[in-house]
Amino acid sequence: MALLLARQGHHITLFEQYIEPKPIGSGLLIQPSGQEVLSKLGLLDTIKRLGSPVVQLHGISVQRNRRALDMQYANFGEGIPALGIHRASLFQTLMDAVSEENILVVVDSELIDVEETEFSIRPKFAKERKTIDFDLLVDASGANSPLATGNKKELKFGAFWTTVDLPSNHGILGKALDQRYSYAEKMAGIMPVGVNPSTGNPGAAVFWSERPEEVKKTRATGIDAFRANYCELWPEAEPFVSQIKSMDALTMAIYAHRTGKTRSNRRLFHVGDSWHCTSPQLGQGANMALMDAAALAEAVANATTIDDVAKRYQKSRAFHITLYQMLSRLFTPLYQSNSKFLPLVRDIAIHYFARWPLIDRFIAKTVSGQLGRR
Repeated sequence: MALLLARQGHHITLFEQYIEPKPIGSGLLIQPSGQEVLSKLGLLDTIKRLGSPVVQLHGISVQRNRRALDMQYANFGEGIPALGIHRASLFQTLMDAVSEENILVVVDSELIDVEETEFSIRPKFAKERKTIDFDLLVDASGANSPLATGNKKELKFGAFWTTVDLPSNHGILGKALDQRYSYAEKMAGIMPVGVNPSTGNPGAAVFWSERPEEVKKTRATGIDAFRANYCELWPEAEPFVSQIKSMDALTMAIYAHRTGKTRSNRRLFHVGDSWHCTSPQLGQGANMALMDAAALAEAVANATTIDDVAKRYQKSRAFHITLYQMLSRLFTPLYQSNSKFLPLVRDIAIHYFARWPLIDRFIAKTVSGQLGRR
């Protein structure tokens, strides 16, 4: 967001809540629609060097050995694959560009509120500091933003994540996000992420579905039990999970669903999870945030007033956001829930119908982030 606005000629200050800006988490998918934004910034080639192409999403329901996830990017448009990448690689690429642009970064600035007048807006932080007035503030502080609107509903399942090196010999699909399911109660997944920042070697993200209330128990049980449970569901994953040496190497991600307002004050706009957050089942989190940033920057570039910015931003993104929030609510219980019936419906639908013409295109268009775009 800062890069896009700075390159329009605006004077930008980037407030960062941590003392040292850094990424949190493991791997993510950048869909073709998100790649368009990185291309506009001139960063896509760097991202491609650090990431790995993901040409398909694949999953097996182990009870009946049926396909429960079956999507190939080649089925839509130009067949541009997604990019699997470690968050640290994406973060550093963007942060390096911010430094090159000479954008002022003010660290240790935890946003708690704003003060707004008719002509300006001023951020308030947990630690008192002297700040100046701005014409516009953009809240990109995530799902836990204190300024976000809408009711947040914590989802019943989260996931443990970590990154390991890609084994030289393994039985997992290459260039794919590959998963295994036991109904919808257990889910194991592996995805290539390009460079593993910890080692410099080709890496893969490893994740395991977990209920938040079970996290403490799972950690206490220990890494040997975790690896055993993982490999019981997916024996071929052993070369990956054997690299996880302790439970401390696993980060627990807890997800929530909320759709708020585009702006919660006249001069305060939201992008990414501070506006809309959801489960990762459609692989749209970072993708949607990139698209929000590009849409808001375009609105700023073409509008004549603050209210005009709001109208343009709302018109550009609201339908797309609403559509994907609805789809996420629909699909998440099929893959993460206690239901025995919904996974059966999922397995029958995907195994027998997902490869039909038009249906395969619809699925690919949805996951690519292109459905409902204006």
